[in-house]
Amino acid sequence: MKRVIFLTTILASVAFANPYAKCVACHGANGEKVALGKSKVIKDMTKAEIIESLHGYKNGTYGGALKGMMKGQVNNLSDEDIKAIANQIGK
Repeated sequence: MKRVIFLTTILASVAFANPYAKCVACHGANGEKVALGKSKVIKDMTKAEIIESLHGYKNGTYGGALKGMMKGQVNNLSDEDIKAIANQIGK
């Protein structure tokens, strides 16, 4: 049981240190995947496009088929988190 708690603590720390960590499952480690077979390949987006789209998902002005799901994913991201994701993935 102690190992599970320890591992959970480590994973949570990594996710908080790297805001993109929770995106990897759908978008891939480098933004190379078409998430759920419906999204753009985000590694091909500019930093500005990533920032604009993440803010748009947050405020409900951006998105298609995955709009509702993405709002939940980005809702707790700070402006600094969004910039960090854009810097990590965008061109």
